[in-house]
Amino acid sequence: MRIIHIALGGCLTAPPVPYGLTEDTGGHIAYVLGAAAAQARRSDVEDVTIVTRSFDAPELGAAFSLAEQQVSPGCRIRRLRTGQGGYLAKDALEAELPALVEAFLEMLATGPRPDVIHAHFADAAELAMAAERHFGIPWIYSAHSLGAEKLGPGAEPRKALDRRIARERQAIRGAHAIIASSRDEAERQLAGYDSGAAGRTHRINPGVADQGPGDAARGREFIAPFLRDPGKPVILAIARPIRKKNLRALVDAYARAPALQERANLVIAAGQRAGLTGGGPEQDAVIAELFDAIDRHDLWGRVALPRRHDTKDVPDLYALAAHGGVFCNPAFHEPFGLTLIEAARAGVPIVATRNGGPRDIVSALGTGALVEPEDPQGIAEALRALLDSPEIAGRTAEAQVRAARLFDWDRWAGRVQGVLADVLSPAAGGRSCPHLLACDIDDTLTGDAMAARQFADLLHAGLLCGFVTATGRSVSEARRVLAEWAIPEPEVLITSVGSEIWRRRAPGRYTLCADYARQLNVDWQRDRVRACLEQASAVFQPACDQRRWKLSLFGNAAEGRRLRDALRAAGLKVRVIASHGRFIDILPAAAGKAAAVRFEARRRGLADSAVIVAGDSANDEDMLTAFPNAILPANARAELGHLRDVYRAPRAHAAGVLDGLRHFDIAHPMAMAAE
Repeated sequence: MRIIHIALGGCLTAPPVPYGLTEDTGGHIAYVLGAAAAQARRSDVEDVTIVTRSFDAPELGAAFSLAEQQVSPGCRIRRLRTGQGGYLAKDALEAELPALVEAFLEMLATGPRPDVIHAHFADAAELAMAAERHFGIPWIYSAHSLGAEKLGPGAEPRKALDRRIARERQAIRGAHAIIASSRDEAERQLAGYDSGAAGRTHRINPGVADQGPGDAARGREFIAPFLRDPGKPVILAIARPIRKKNLRALVDAYARAPALQERANLVIAAGQRAGLTGGGPEQDAVIAELFDAIDRHDLWGRVALPRRHDTKDVPDLYALAAHGGVFCNPAFHEPFGLTLIEAARAGVPIVATRNGGPRDIVSALGTGALVEPEDPQGIAEALRALLDSPEIAGRTAEAQVRAARLFDWDRWAGRVQGVLADVLSPAAGGRSCPHLLACDIDDTLTGDAMAARQFADLLHAGLLCGFVTATGRSVSEARRVLAEWAIPEPEVLITSVGSEIWRRRAPGRYTLCADYARQLNVDWQRDRVRACLEQASAVFQPACDQRRWKLSLFGNAAEGRRLRDALRAAGLKVRVIASHGRFIDILPAAAGKAAAVRFEARRRGLADSAVIVAGDSANDEDMLTAFPNAILPANARAELGHLRDVYRAPRAHAAGVLDGLRHFDIAHPMAMAAE
């Protein structure tokens, strides 16, 4: 397979990359380089090319005018030359897009052409769409940072932002698949542009480059000239000097906490600058704000704000912070947060904004603190808590292992290869099946790697048919978990506790079932339901857990009954599902896993007696009691202990599902032999 990545903005070059050299030279470049190099290492990939823009800017470096650079074996950079030869900031690229499209098409015309294109940002998607129109090359998309998220502090001029958002909407609607890094991006941000994007979105953890071990002594030597007591632990931040990174709030938090100043020094590596001025307008303004805040609060000698740092300095600073310090990312909104992963892999505790990708990172690592970026006192308290925590060393060591395992570029490349294979494969015709097998995912199909593999093998071999999932997860999260457990995706995904049905309409693409959606809209008054829940002091789960036909809360079964009574008293027709002792889902009265499974069965002309269902928790209860062929694996939760007329399997997880299929004499005889 031949792959082209397109990334036009910033100073993209073969490593080492001067991150922070310009306002646009940030994490997306690390992403593109790491992704492309990992793909090039795969035996099923022939060639990977990164296409970017050529420019002449001696003050930034000579490499950016080179027509071609080798990154690693099988991976190279090619640059497009247009009539505009100077460096262009991201906003100025808009006017150059027609010329870049022409140059890219000319490059493709001379061959060899790729099998697929991966566009990074909407400006790159313009080139990818042109390639599809002219040469029929399919393309996928990564947004990285969306314009709609900039409608806050430091927003761009309205007209320019409107045009950017329009290009992003076109890219999201046109891409064959979308690769997202966080749940917030996959389920909230992209849905704001196109509600149907979820059926083409894959959330895949990116990796981080292996920077090698740092030297804490070297790191201390680097910052010592700025500090009165360089022997103290450090609070470290590494970010470009742009407003959305909210570095001023970190200085303010530090300034307002004398005890924090006594406990640690503050080190901010804010890009590369020649001096107080001479960068872009935004960079100069942010640097001026930081210097002003340090000066006003008399923090000189406690804060290090080096003018420049080399690539080799970064691992040294992480190594220094790992000795009793902490890393902080206080951004107003962080699309993902690669520096948080870098810090965690270096053994540094992390404090991060609660807005965006860091929520996923902290959850995956099992440690760290999330803060409100506009609350300096809260930031200071979180920093102090981690600095003083006696358990933090052990938790950070565990997080270090998890970070290396979960955020790995080779793992990313393997997942994306599956997405690309799906995009490039011809549409498969469905086959009729005399039954429907609807399975929950978490702890029903997952939980036992060997059993999941046996179940997957039977699906691959065509020995099980009529398989659909019925999960509480969103469609993008359901696809992520199935991919991580190597379970083939079914033709139909019932998601969000039976409030959505997604059908595969083309390779790699799922489409929301409009007929089922219309059925749910009857008597569903979402705004009134939400207002009633707020009045009842319900505790809502994060925004990415809320769906059009599902409101998700925290609370136990008793809280679920209280909220159900409040909603009924208000005359609202809903279904309330409490599960796992801590989650509550509010659905339309016509929704639920049983309703969705029955809808799909009727669509296929199947009676209830031809339906087999399997699940392990209370959000499966309605389908387990609605159909005569119900399977409870041995690991089913105690909250289902009261159920009767169900088959209780002797084995757990997917093995229990296979036990149930044997019990109900559903599976093909060869399936049981294969098991």
